[in-house]
Amino acid sequence: MQSAYFDTSALAKWYVNESRSEDVEEYVRSVYPVYVSLLTKIEMRSLAARRVREGHIDLLTQGKVLATFEGDIAGGHVVLLPHTIESFLVAESLLGSLPEIPLRTLDAMHLGIMQAAGVTTLATADRVMAQAAEALGMECETFF
Repeated sequence: MQSAYFDTSALAKWYVNESRSEDVEEYVRSVYPVYVSLLTKIEMRSLAARRVREGHIDLLTQGKVLATFEGDIAGGHVVLLPHTIESFLVAESLLGSLPEIPLRTLDAMHLGIMQAAGVTTLATADRVMAQAAEALGMECETFF
């Protein structure tokens, strides 16, 4: 069974019912572990709060989503990769080495964390992130 790093755009589809959620759930069953980072935890909290503000979910659902995510981390199915000096340096380098791709800072951090940890497969619902990952020679599972 292969492992994969999930950026927040793909991971959110696992916890909140939206377009392509069933595809993400099926893919999750085929990978172990699901890698994320502390950055992902922050982004998931932000995403859940935004969904409440926009009226897509209520506070009870937000609490369940975040508790389930934390439970998956505690249970070991979702594994947090560390933020290291190397991951920051890799992210900085990526921003300079992919000038034709409009890579955002936090997306560069996700890719830097992946590369520093030796993870070669990315799951994403972000087209620019997928483009950058593919330019770096990573395997990419997309959920646009």
